[in-house]
Amino acid sequence: MLAAVLHAPRDLRLEHVPTPEPGPGEVVLDIEATTLCGTDLRLISGAKTSGVRPGVVLGHEIAGRVAALGEGVSGVRVGDQATVSIVVSCHRCHACLNDREHLCENLRLIGYGIDGGFAERMLVPADAVASGNLVVTPHEIPATTLALAEPLSCVLNGARQVRVQPGETVVVLGAGPIGLLHAQLARVAGAGQVIVTNRSAHRRELALRLGATRALDPATADVRAAVVEATGGRGADVVIVAVGAAELAGQALALAGIGGRVSYFAGFPKGSTAEVDANLIHYNELIVTGGSNARRADVVRAVDLLSAGVIDAESLVTNQVPLSRFEEAIALVSGRTGVKTAVVPG
Repeated sequence: MLAAVLHAPRDLRLEHVPTPEPGPGEVVLDIEATTLCGTDLRLISGAKTSGVRPGVVLGHEIAGRVAALGEGVSGVRVGDQATVSIVVSCHRCHACLNDREHLCENLRLIGYGIDGGFAERMLVPADAVASGNLVVTPHEIPATTLALAEPLSCVLNGARQVRVQPGETVVVLGAGPIGLLHAQLARVAGAGQVIVTNRSAHRRELALRLGATRALDPATADVRAAVVEATGGRGADVVIVAVGAAELAGQALALAGIGGRVSYFAGFPKGSTAEVDANLIHYNELIVTGGSNARRADVVRAVDLLSAGVIDAESLVTNQVPLSRFEEAIALVSGRTGVKTAVVPG
């Protein structure tokens, strides 16, 4: 079958590999769509190497359909539409035993160490199947919508840390796919104002269509002044850094009001540092947190939200590219063309 294989940093090859067949306890998925994200680009370039196996098939934002079942698999049928929770954890380390399975000390990630979804078929390992990492949809939804369950699950994990309350003001720095998902979730949680920043006029317009109350260009607008004005001088209740730019770390603290919650949700480049005014945290009693990966429960909830139409995924997936032209997908994401790019086998 055709697959996008990462042999080493900057050595990605579209090649034919053996088609997987399920062994005992395993499940094989026919891949219907896998969306490409900035993390995939970091894996390809070598900017992110932790947990990456040479020769791995990339792709972790997966939508598929059960094609074959190994001996002993129950609770799932051939033909079921499904996605996967990509974190395969050990369930026995300190993190796992303290409700942080997504930060497992021994975790393996699909699309990093385990072959992922940029292929025609994908094997779900037996331990992942047994642990409930295979998540079946309650009813049929577009494959490009289901593929967003993985990024949405991560956003749900991050949103759990800041807990937006009805009527609060939320600022989202960045209107890429992740920022737009955060903005939608904030409105679902009842936020009174959702202020989004992005330099792209198209993405600012999309943010407004998806529920943001205001969208600012940080290159021309005084974001802090706008937030102060919008909140009657108080500052934001929640600030989410949804793009990995180190200079936003300090800005986020300055935008938060007394008792505000700040999420450094985006992953920053390896080795990067940022200067912040620690007194803003001290005197304003800010809560600063992050968000990495997602639990199986987050993936189940993400699938439910997408299936119910609570989150507008259709507006986010703006490009579709066949697997045979995978490099075009990379170019679209690298050039920030549209919002989200899906790779489909056919």
